[in-house]
Amino acid sequence: MKGRVYTQVGAISIDAEAIAQYAGSVAVECFGIVGMASVNVKDGIVKLLMKDSITRGINVTIKNNRLTLDFHVIVSYGVSIQAVADNLISNVKYKVEELTGLEIDKINIYVEGVRVID
Repeated sequence: MKGRVYTQVGAISIDAEAIAQYAGSVAVECFGIVGMASVNVKDGIVKLLMKDSITRGINVTIKNNRLTLDFHVIVSYGVSIQAVADNLISNVKYKVEELTGLEIDKINIYVEGVRVID
C-alpha cells in the first residue's frame, strides 16, 4: 500500500511502512506513552516493543489517499488515558499530515497495558 501526493512535476509515492515509522517515533515522544505494544492474539500476551521494531505496534491503512492509523500502546501508570490519547491524536495528526501531505481520516488507539515508570 502506498499513498500518492501529486505535484506539478510528478507523483510522490509514500510507503505505509515509512508512515508507520514516522508515526511511531512521534507517538513515543508523547507524554504518558511508555512505548508501542505487540499483541500475540493466540496467547493474549502483550509485549513492549523496542525502538527498532516500533512499527509492529502500528497499522497503517491507505484508502483513496487517506490514512487510518491504529496504535497499540502501553501507557504510564497514574496518567489520564483520555489526556494521553488526546495528546497522541493531535500530535500524530498534525505531524504526519505535515510530513506526508496526506489527510488522516481516523486514528484508533488501543491501550494494551499500563506500566509503572521509575
